[in-house]
Amino acid sequence: MKVFEARQIREIDEFTILHEPVTSVDLMERAATGCANWMSSHFRPQDHFKIFAGPGNNGGDGWAIARILANRGYNHIRIYLLQISKIISSDSVVNRRRLEEQNLVPVFEISSEADFPVIEPLDVVIDAIFGSGLSRPLEGLSAALVNHLNASDCVKIAIDIPTGLQTDDQGTNIEKAIIRATHTLTFEFPKRSFFYPENAIYTGTWHIISISLHPDIISELETSFHYVLMEDIQGLFRSRKKFSHKGLFGHALLIAGSYGMAGAAILSARATLRAGVGLLTTHIPGAIYPIIQGTVPESIFEIDSNEQYFSGLTSQKRFSATGIGPGIGTMDISIKGFESLLKEADGPLVIDADALNILSGKPALCKLLPAQSILTPHPGEFDRLAGKSGSGFIRNQRQIEFAMIYNVILLLKGAYTSIAMPDGTCYFNSTGNPGMSTAGSGDVLTGIILSLLAQGYPPPDAALLGTFIHGLSGDIAASHLGQQALIATDIIDYLGKAFLKIENHDKYA
Repeated sequence: MKVFEARQIREIDEFTILHEPVTSVDLMERAATGCANWMSSHFRPQDHFKIFAGPGNNGGDGWAIARILANRGYNHIRIYLLQISKIISSDSVVNRRRLEEQNLVPVFEISSEADFPVIEPLDVVIDAIFGSGLSRPLEGLSAALVNHLNASDCVKIAIDIPTGLQTDDQGTNIEKAIIRATHTLTFEFPKRSFFYPENAIYTGTWHIISISLHPDIISELETSFHYVLMEDIQGLFRSRKKFSHKGLFGHALLIAGSYGMAGAAILSARATLRAGVGLLTTHIPGAIYPIIQGTVPESIFEIDSNEQYFSGLTSQKRFSATGIGPGIGTMDISIKGFESLLKEADGPLVIDADALNILSGKPALCKLLPAQSILTPHPGEFDRLAGKSGSGFIRNQRQIEFAMIYNVILLLKGAYTSIAMPDGTCYFNSTGNPGMSTAGSGDVLTGIILSLLAQGYPPPDAALLGTFIHGLSGDIAASHLGQQALIATDIIDYLGKAFLKIENHDKYA
């Protein structure tokens, strides 16, 4: 799914109106009906709604939602018009007139702070004050109203985008007057600002409401940002053929573990195997061999010349793909071994954990990264690698720049794991849950991506598919075990169900 800028969303709306054709007020009716449908499935007719409308089309959505809900028997609705402009959008005027002709919903006007209504704890507040066209911070009466609404713990539903939140986030949303919504009902596409952690307090849980915008313009318009859904992933996934054999699915080399860190190697190795690689060789120091041999019997083992730490390889030529980092440590001998690996590598690597920390300590090594290598830092590791960022937006910009400068794929782990490609495109992942914030989860992701890369998936596909499957497996595990109890081993154990869900999705969708 594409993620568009505010100006592009306006262009899509205008194209739909011109080429469907449909009037703008009828397009607004679609949006309001979609929102009312969602509200009807979540709230009772006896619940109390207070709708706050601005002068633009977002306010028009609010007028239309009030009318539709009232027609459905919701008889505790009040609507409040924020009087900050003499210019009212024509579609908003039409929908106000329709509501007043219906004569079921009382209308109030807000001209000063004295007009602010009392917000009761059980009220449902609908924010239709300003939509995605807002390009500057709120001030004056608008800001005061937002702060008044935020002072209540009641349920707040933002229409399209929380008032005050910038669609095209520039990292400036922090500590501004912005509605802190419980739910956001956004039209057709998520906004880029929804994917950054500092904005979660404003968007709450967001939901996409389809309003059937014209598919031609959506297909034609270019954007650098995408939201990865099941239908995107199905086009990447490869089913196995009847006469397949292990020689067709690659031979992966995993360099992992050190004295005291056998667990990272075990988790990553098990994930590599469970994700379908034909053969796996795990390179480990001798001190942890007795632990791993009995735990991962499906792996071949290559023992490092150093008893406790990774020090280097004899050769990596016979392997389809190589992953390095989980639990290897950052000892001087491991730094030298990693540098040697970078110099000799003839294909992309999967680089995680301590290998990333080594890069942070010796930034010059970044110039040796093989093209299309996949780096998988969490935010702390990335900040050490590229410098501390003051917001998710700035971190995402640096992520994209890093990927372009070094011709690598940089996967930044988080609630919406983002995958930046060397050409500047960026993908936000849709799967995963907070229960996956647990030790070893990243080691599992490394193993999955390494496995896919060894099986012959192009690096961009391996990164996108691996991230999606990792999150999907975590979601399935959480549905059985709950998020609180989730551990990294559970993600591995449910990988099979995740692959089945992708493979069979069309059959049961």
